[in-house]
Amino acid sequence: MEINFATKNPHKAQEVEAILGGIGISIVHAPLTIHEIQTEDVNHIVRDKVLKAFSQIGRAVFIEHTGLYIDSLQGFPGGLTQVFWDKLEAEKFSDLFGSLENTSLTAKTVIAFCDAKKIYTFEGAVEGNIAPEPRGSKDFQWDCVFIPKGFQETFAEMGEKKNEISMRKLAFDKFRDFLVSEVL
Repeated sequence: MEINFATKNPHKAQEVEAILGGIGISIVHAPLTIHEIQTEDVNHIVRDKVLKAFSQIGRAVFIEHTGLYIDSLQGFPGGLTQVFWDKLEAEKFSDLFGSLENTSLTAKTVIAFCDAKKIYTFEGAVEGNIAPEPRGSKDFQWDCVFIPKGFQETFAEMGEKKNEISMRKLAFDKFRDFLVSEVL
C-alpha cells in the first residue's frame, strides 16, 4: 500500500521514511505547496492542510505540523512557529529566549491522515529548553536551539539519535500503530 506524505521539506520526508520503515507501507514524498491557514490552533491547521493535500492528490495522504510552545510566552508561537522562526531564525531566537530565567518549551508534532472517509490525528510532544546559542547544523530549522529534557545536546547535535526520542517519532509511532492495526 502507498500513502502520500505531503511536505516540501526533504529532511522531514527522510525522517519519516526512517521512522515508518518496515511496516509494509510505501511512503511517497509529495512535495506539494499548501497554503497554511495562520492560527495558533494547530488542530485547525492540520485538518485544513490535510484536506487541501487530499484534494490535490486524490488518495490517502498525511501531513505533519510541528510547533514550539514557549512557556514564558504562554505557549506561543504554537501553530505559528514557522512564521515566527522565519522572522527570527537561530541567532535572534536564542538571543531573545535562550537567556531568559525560564527557557522551558515544548516541541509538539501533530500528524493528520486523510483516507477519503475520515481525518485521523496523532500527537507527540517533547519538553525541553532553549539553548543560549545555536549549536549544530542549522539545516533543520530550530533543531539547533532545542535541547530535549534530560539531555545536554541540541537536536541538531544529536544526529540520528534525535529520531529515537523526538516529538515526530512519538507522533509517528502512534500513526504507525494505527496503520498496522486499522489499515493493513
